[in-house]
Amino acid sequence: MSFGDRVNQFDAWLLDRVFQPFADALPERISAMDLGMNFQVGSIVLSAVSISALLMLEGMSFDSVVTNMLGWCFEVIFYIGIHRMRAMVRPGHLNPLRGMLAGMRPISIPFAMYAIYQAVTAERAYELALWFNSLSQIVFVAGIYLISCHMPPPRQRARQGIGRGFQPNET
Repeated sequence: MSFGDRVNQFDAWLLDRVFQPFADALPERISAMDLGMNFQVGSIVLSAVSISALLMLEGMSFDSVVTNMLGWCFEVIFYIGIHRMRAMVRPGHLNPLRGMLAGMRPISIPFAMYAIYQAVTAERAYELALWFNSLSQIVFVAGIYLISCHMPPPRQRARQGIGRGFQPNET
């Protein structure tokens, strides 16, 4: 089995065994797609806080500022793209984003692990800012996995009075 096959197998396991059961257990009023999109917004905000904090602490060179701002713009564009495609995800049907994001999901995990490593090994002055970045990356990973989950069909609610001739005006 090649390395790529193992990565895909781990991705499928994480999606099917961790995130899909979580998505299935969500209350009906909250879908995995909505929660995942909220996580993406949270990731964008946390990333902006991290970049802003590092700028204020003068912890980045000009090259780092440009790189981080381009990365942040990528996050915003990614969110806009997913937001436009969210209409394709329908309850009770296969989620087309699952396949579309198959390359993005596994690559986001090493980025999150590296962000955690950066926060753990950071100089004390930059530690808090880099923990915001780590949290941003973790939230991004959770969000992208939730977005990739299938949405279960709407639950059928039991109707009052079925089988006993219920009439709305009965007392």
